[in-house]
Amino acid sequence: MNETLGFAHFLSNADGVAKTILVLMVIASVGTWFLIVLKGIVALRQRSASGNFLDRFWNASSLEDVARDMRSNGVTDPFSHLVHEGFSAVETLRSGSAGTRGLIATGSADEFLTRALKRSIERDRSRMEYGQTFLASVASSAPFIGLLGTVWGIYHALLAIGASGQGTLDKVAGPVGEALIMTAIGLATAIPAALAFNFFARSTRNVMAELNSFAHDVFVMLSTGVKDSGSNDPRATGDRVLSLVERNRGTH
Repeated sequence: MNETLGFAHFLSNADGVAKTILVLMVIASVGTWFLIVLKGIVALRQRSASGNFLDRFWNASSLEDVARDMRSNGVTDPFSHLVHEGFSAVETLRSGSAGTRGLIATGSADEFLTRALKRSIERDRSRMEYGQTFLASVASSAPFIGLLGTVWGIYHALLAIGASGQGTLDKVAGPVGEALIMTAIGLATAIPAALAFNFFARSTRNVMAELNSFAHDVFVMLSTGVKDSGSNDPRATGDRVLSLVERNRGTH
């Protein structure tokens, strides 16, 4: 009986519908675990790089030190990317002061800098949310695809009963076992995807909250020069940052 009703028996006797459902579940499961491993490694590296950059940033004595640090260590995380985009925005403002800047630089200097920082945040949000749509789709659809296989297995059981005129165990055990296997596969695929989606979504929200708060600090420093030798002149700060950015080209 065990040999007859084993998983190998299920595979050898599954019809086209059951095999299609099984292939879909395998693809969804492999994709889910690939994203879990990939995003987990990226998140750990990003957290380490962000922590190191923030430590260096807040311990820097001026924006010049920050620019030198980015030139030597590069742009490796959302926080350093935000600062780099802020430097680039200041460069655009200063280099466009003598001529037409175009639609990209319309509005006041503060508005232009704000837009640049927001674009940086949204690009990093998109990168961090990579694959989450797939995880959400698997988590929401896999149970129903498994349920389709369950219904299909029960249908075969009813056909077996109708053909034999008997509801004995040997007539319905195979189709009912197929139904249970489909249910188990659907749940085994959906549960990791749901847990991974919730974990990565929460992680992204936390990083975005920290990044938005940090963006306010960067905006203040670049627009007023509070951190840079006590100057409150935005143009003086812009000139200093521009000279640093020109030496800092190639960090991103």
